[in-house]
Amino acid sequence: MSSHDSQHRPQYHFSPPANWLNDPNGFVYYQGEYHLFYQHNPRGSLPNFGQMHWGHAVSNDLLHWQHLPIALSPDELGTIFSGSAAVDWQNTLGLQSGSEPVLVAAYTAAGEHVTPSKPYTQCLATSWDKGRTWQKHPANPLLGNISGGGDRDPRIFWHAPSKCWVMVLYLDQDPSFAILNSTDLLHWQQVSLVPGFYECPDLFELPIVEQPGETRWVLGGADGGYLVGRFDGQVFTPESEKLTLDFGYNFYASQTWNDIPREDGRRIQMTWMRGGQYPDMPFNQQMSIPCELTLHETPDGLRMFRWPVREVETLHGGAVTNDQAVVTPGSDLLPNFEESCFDLALELDLGDVQGFTLEIFGEKVVYDKSSSLLACCDMEAPLETRHGQLSLRILVDITSIEIFAFGGAFSMSSCFLPQDGACPLRLQVSAGRLVVKEMRLNPINSL
Repeated sequence: MSSHDSQHRPQYHFSPPANWLNDPNGFVYYQGEYHLFYQHNPRGSLPNFGQMHWGHAVSNDLLHWQHLPIALSPDELGTIFSGSAAVDWQNTLGLQSGSEPVLVAAYTAAGEHVTPSKPYTQCLATSWDKGRTWQKHPANPLLGNISGGGDRDPRIFWHAPSKCWVMVLYLDQDPSFAILNSTDLLHWQQVSLVPGFYECPDLFELPIVEQPGETRWVLGGADGGYLVGRFDGQVFTPESEKLTLDFGYNFYASQTWNDIPREDGRRIQMTWMRGGQYPDMPFNQQMSIPCELTLHETPDGLRMFRWPVREVETLHGGAVTNDQAVVTPGSDLLPNFEESCFDLALELDLGDVQGFTLEIFGEKVVYDKSSSLLACCDMEAPLETRHGQLSLRILVDITSIEIFAFGGAFSMSSCFLPQDGACPLRLQVSAGRLVVKEMRLNPINSL
């Protein structure tokens, strides 16, 4: 029996073959492959930061992942903490030979985990073989410690209008994001500072849906908090208050892919589902489903939406539908459904009901109409009905429940442990009449 047949192994979410996983790192697309690097302790299933490496996998569809050898290992500068990767299309590093560009990865060397009092510094690695092997740059560290603390998580990308590289770096002495510029990836200058963020920065531009030619930039941190604003290559100017992308307890340290081709055009994000439990398994932790991020004008201003990538639909089995069903006290919807992994879409008219309970393997998703709160896995979040209706999509895997509402305007990412013998799916009300206007339930095939 393979480890993917183990009781708590996710069946269509990414998890390591064995041992510990945390932050996603180095997301870059090149020649038909999505690269996924991740914080990894290859010697155990606990987050021993003295053992941190970059694990590595590639995929051509964001779902079927080929595990590759470890990409980066600790050295005398420190253990390998989080960072990012990109394609050096402009050959700014001057290392390209022939027609194929070099892949570059910026990462943190956590010095104190090798030698006490050794600083955190920022380093560079390069690859000439489609990311299969990586060489650390001989000039490392390329950026010394700035704040006197645990500076980490360099996020790099090429900013074409200003013809320079941008690095967003977390400074932990006074939690903030420093923005730095470089023309050659070797020499960096700090040009601005954005306070009030903690760990794992991401900064990217998004078109505004249904507003041709209009874009804004999004600056986000590890907990899913983000700002919408403008960016000129040096200074990020916010035009919103800090907003929340995901309300789940297990959403942390997300990253988006660099260098997705223009003809695709998507901004794709994946996050570490921090804190999941996997008893007696050979591995620990998993990633979320990859999601497309889009920017929409709403009555409350510009907001980012988060929605599972379209590739998920290729995993669907035969759909079960049940339109115009009515749920009343004592009745149930699909009490005999037996699949362990599924993609559930519901269009609900709450009518005179004050709420409902959707029970998934014993875990209760509860909606209270009077407070406009949705609760799951010990978290609750605001979710208003629209004309008395809710539009929900719920992805369920062996150990995760990811809830989306109204096309991605709401997102809640949670890990759970199914209760032995519990029914896979029940939809119930305590009073009133709940109309299921549309229901599409697709079993998801194991990878």
